Order: sequence, then C-alpha cells, then structure tokens
Amino acid sequence: MRISVEIDEAIVNELMAITGEGCRSPAMAKAITEFVRRKKASEFGHLMREGAFDYPDPVGKSEDDPANPVPVLVED
Repeated sequence: MRISVEIDEAIVNELMAITGEGCRSPAMAKAITEFVRRKKASEFGHLMREGAFDYPDPVGKSEDDPANPVPVLVED
C-alpha cells in the first residue's frame, strides 16, 4: 500500500540508521511492523496481569510445585 506522510528528514535518516535499511520504504515498513508487534504484546501482557486467561492446573501437579509459583485456582 502506498501512502504519503510528512515526516522530518532527520527522523527518517535516524530510522534508517536504526533499522539498518538503506531505503526509506523498507525502514518505515520495519518500524511500523515492530510498533504493531510491541503494542499487541503490551496488550496481551495487560490481559495476562488482569487474569483474562484462566487455565486449569495440569493433572498430577501439586499446589506446592516450585516450578509453578502460581497458586491453583479453587472453583466456588
């Protein structure tokens, strides 16, 4: 997809240096892809901290398993 965006030349040059790309388009694509990846990872981490994913304790695992410091959920 082609788009036109007004971006400061110094920022674009810095972006190209950081990404290691010699051309503007691949540098921009790499930066945008990385931004989206990090945003999704951040949102996933937020959901994990909120407890959005409840997985049952694997069969045969005890509550005192040192490899899994998370306490077993008890259903009401």
